[in-house]
Amino acid sequence: MEPVLHRVRHKVFSSLHRVGLLSRRRHSGFAEPVAAPASSHSRQMKPPLLVSRLYQPSNLRDMGPDNRMQGELTCKSQRLMQQAGLIHPFNPGCFYYLPATVRAMEKLVRVIDQEMQQIGGQKLDMPGLCSADLWKISQRWDLMGKELFRLKDRHGVDYCLGPTHEEAVTHLVAHQTALSYRQLPLLLYQITRKFRDEPKPRFGLLRGREFYMKDMYSFDISEEAAYETYESVCHAYTRVFARLGLRCVQVQADTGNMGGKLSHEFQLPADIGEDRLLVCRSCSFSANAETMLSDRIDCPQCKTGTLSESKGIEVGHTFYLGKRYSDMFKAVFSNAQNKQSVAEMGCYGLGVTRILAAAIEVMSTDESIRWPGLLAPYQVCVLPPKKGSKADEATGLAEDLVHTLGQTVPHLRGEIVFDDRTQMTIGKRLKDASRLGYPYVVVIGQGALEDTPRFEVICQLTDETMFLSKEDLFCLLGKVEIV
Repeated sequence: MEPVLHRVRHKVFSSLHRVGLLSRRRHSGFAEPVAAPASSHSRQMKPPLLVSRLYQPSNLRDMGPDNRMQGELTCKSQRLMQQAGLIHPFNPGCFYYLPATVRAMEKLVRVIDQEMQQIGGQKLDMPGLCSADLWKISQRWDLMGKELFRLKDRHGVDYCLGPTHEEAVTHLVAHQTALSYRQLPLLLYQITRKFRDEPKPRFGLLRGREFYMKDMYSFDISEEAAYETYESVCHAYTRVFARLGLRCVQVQADTGNMGGKLSHEFQLPADIGEDRLLVCRSCSFSANAETMLSDRIDCPQCKTGTLSESKGIEVGHTFYLGKRYSDMFKAVFSNAQNKQSVAEMGCYGLGVTRILAAAIEVMSTDESIRWPGLLAPYQVCVLPPKKGSKADEATGLAEDLVHTLGQTVPHLRGEIVFDDRTQMTIGKRLKDASRLGYPYVVVIGQGALEDTPRFEVICQLTDETMFLSKEDLFCLLGKVEIV
């Protein structure tokens, strides 16, 4: 049998050598790698991101009255996100985040990371499964009531799914026995899934049972230093929303079961907002109505202005906690006199998934999603002509355009999608592009075949249509900011 196998093996290897798929062995005893000959198909440059390959299942666009999976559509952002295949309902208050949404969320996380790290924030990751013992020490095991998801392990030990991590982070810092005042302020933050047993989840990602949040915790040497840290975080939040192009209002708020001495909410004005905001028309005063007397209309700050009421979506919250948690868990540091002092604390939250949904809620039309420029899953969508149309011969130009654009404007690589569904008319594909909210849509039509090629460019954020040369198109898209 062995001589037969030897002859077969020799015959196979000789054939591979003849066709060039296997090289002669080098002196080292290893085969020299030889690339397979490129076929004419592989040599042809294809756009890397094809709309036909993006996972946005078509059944998610079918939002007819008989579709039982759509759930209760309670606001514009939820309806648009489900119609466009960005999210899909799973359980009440829980959603699948589909690929385009994950891309947008990752971009938002990068913006938040940049601003948190600019003020000294250090990113970590804490367990989502939290010991009941810590929550009982802070007394929030009972204070949180039914909002806390509780469970027991096989040994009967109580745990909860963390909606926030004041207890956990203070417990962590308390175990660092050699913490010095020179290491403060210490700002630790994470961006993770959170859980809250909402009695009636609604408004899609705006009020769910499972969501993503950025939570930061600060430790300072004194009350004065803690207030400075508090202000620096508030300024960082303001920068986050400014970069996203969102008009956010910072309002005085109640500390609630979080405790502490000071609290502010960051509210995005919106008709579906669940919070009532009171804003003075004459000065900078603004507050959540729950912190004011219900019948008060005069401004408590300037004394002369009147308060106007509006609704808002809470997208961020800051708390100055003082020593409430650090005292309980013995989070101490060595001061300048080499004596132990209890750290002053603050905590600061940003609703990551809520910011995404709230931005869509306030920026979109009734029929089409509009993203903050930095967060759009893809920046550019290129539409080649319909197959068999008069401009069909421009399809090759469209493919070349995508390739050249990626080379000429490198930061747009991975940000350009090519709508290869050429069996559909330009009009139908434009409707899809509008629904998904690509900031820039480039239509390749008859103008691309002229002696001086022109390309139709639609800027969806401004609803402006331009006809540009290739050079002007590249110049325009070269200015697009990518995070």
